[in-house]
Amino acid sequence: MKELQAINQNVIIDLSETSKEQKTAGGIIIPDTAKEKPNYGKIINMSAIENAEVKVGDVIVYKSYSGNEIEFEGKKYLILPYSDILAKIVDVEEI
Repeated sequence: MKELQAINQNVIIDLSETSKEQKTAGGIIIPDTAKEKPNYGKIINMSAIENAEVKVGDVIVYKSYSGNEIEFEGKKYLILPYSDILAKIVDVEEI
């Protein structure tokens, strides 16, 4: 079995969950080429980074047009520099 492992202060984002097929209300399928690419995703692997503010499993927001998209064993991933992470999406309780 093979797996992707990030090196050189990079993180790997799983894009397969954010690239699901979309349809309009009338049933027309919107192709991937016509959709705006999301700029968020779940971290599945990251290199050893001192004092990292995120961890594997976190959902993060990253810079548009950042990183390199790859396909590995039938799934789409994005490898991007740690410095291109803008925010972490967290659940908070309402008061």
